Amino acid sequence: MKRTTLVLAMGLMISGAANAALEANIGATSNYMWRATTQTSDDAAVSGGLDYSHDSGAYAGIWTSNLDNGAETDYYAGFAGETEGGFGYDLGYIYYAYSDAGDADFAEVYGSLTISGITAGIAAEVSQQGSSDPDNKYFSLSKDFELSDGFGLTATAGIYDFEAASSDYNHLTLDLAKDDFTFSLSKVFSSDNSSLDDGLIPYVSYSKTF
Repeated sequence: MKRTTLVLAMGLMISGAANAALEANIGATSNYMWRATTQTSDDAAVSGGLDYSHDSGAYAGIWTSNLDNGAETDYYAGFAGETEGGFGYDLGYIYYAYSDAGDADFAEVYGSLTISGITAGIAAEVSQQGSSDPDNKYFSLSKDFELSDGFGLTATAGIYDFEAASSDYNHLTLDLAKDDFTFSLSKVFSSDNSSLDDGLIPYVSYSKTF
């Protein structure tokens, strides 16, 4: 469930065969947030990953982080690029594996289209431990804004549609970035899940790729 993290990073890039690259990174986060929900009970986490990409658009990778109990490891592969008309696209598969027996592994297929800084995406579960017919889906819409002095702002609205309607929720996340630093605010709206924190959650990240 990778993504916005406070990273104390060191990395390695290795040029492979022509038109291919391998990148590695390691990091830490003040609060591992994923789709506007904390994965670490608002505590810090450390993470690291390895990514392979090819000029054809094909890519694959692995990423891991600690959770409040155990660890999570993500395995993913996909294909991304841009059409002559200026549409960016990304199609892929990701498998989320957990070391804690209390957490169920699951997999998603995902896709997104980007034009003029606006990205629309969907991720749909295709397998889940303990479920013969998973039907959870996540829809997102984001917009990138270029600000002055090297700052950039990304606004993301998401809808998580669960098989069990009582778990559905909507959220909004704002990411303000400059150089390798990102300050984020995330809030859950219209939640049918009483266990979710619907307060405004701030977190900060530092990331660097070599």
